[in-house]
Amino acid sequence: MTIQNGAHALNGIGLPEKAELAFRDALQTTFGQLDWLPVPDGAIHRFRVPEDKPGSQNGWYVLYLDGIASGAFGSWKANGSQTWSSRKPADPMEAQLIAQRIEKAREQRESEQQQRQQSAAERAARLWREASRADADHPYLIRKRAKPHSLRQSGDVLLVPLFADSRLVNIQRIESDGAKRFLFGGQVRGAYAALGCIDSGQPLYIVEGWATGATIHAETGAAVACAMNAGNLKPVAQALRAKYGDSQQIIIAGDDDRMTAGNPGRTAATAAALAIGAEVAFPVWPTDAPLELSDFNDLLCWRASHGI
Repeated sequence: MTIQNGAHALNGIGLPEKAELAFRDALQTTFGQLDWLPVPDGAIHRFRVPEDKPGSQNGWYVLYLDGIASGAFGSWKANGSQTWSSRKPADPMEAQLIAQRIEKAREQRESEQQQRQQSAAERAARLWREASRADADHPYLIRKRAKPHSLRQSGDVLLVPLFADSRLVNIQRIESDGAKRFLFGGQVRGAYAALGCIDSGQPLYIVEGWATGATIHAETGAAVACAMNAGNLKPVAQALRAKYGDSQQIIIAGDDDRMTAGNPGRTAATAAALAIGAEVAFPVWPTDAPLELSDFNDLLCWRASHGI
């Protein structure tokens, strides 16, 4: 007999099924130590990935125990997924059963993601409507030596609009101390904040953060798309290349994370440029520039503070 007890199933002697333990081991190999057991009910469950912020639930899984034990798991944030089964299928029927389960999990995951993104987009539209034009003396803008451009403000929080397919899909909120957050569940992949108008035949820069984009726009007068993080450079670059064609001059103005192992900013910018046949540019550091500087805005602010 199997008894349901809280977050996991117990067998007749009060111990978790071996398949549940094996599935959790697979989850832990990917995400790190977990202090709970999966629920094997064939439904999508969400959980906090250990390295993510408290309160977030970016991880997801689905587990079946009937027939051959099998399931799938992944992360909304990392945008990837893996499949799992307790053993190799014994025959084509079992293989087909696993394939059907994985397809059902994919459909459930995509449906939930669409609902979350739609809810976030509606909230973004409401926040944007109710906000006022950003103040030029906002502490973040002063520190970054940036104009507010088209940003809006709600209380002390700056609102950076993110668009995908010309539709407002998310907002990045920037606190006075520089803390940044997206709307929960909102689309980030492939979405960007724009500065200036994208004109055919004119340079188009793609950068990580909004402040970097404001710096590039001020110095060049060119249009800029801010991908908001290194991992989103390539999706944004691909979306804009598809929209504006091969004739559009695109430059990936990347971060140079010199103090971070693997230099993720430079690595992601180079990969994005190679993916769409774009140019790539990085800050040129003076010999006395501190190593913790990593982007074009850092360089601007450092030069200004030294009267350069």
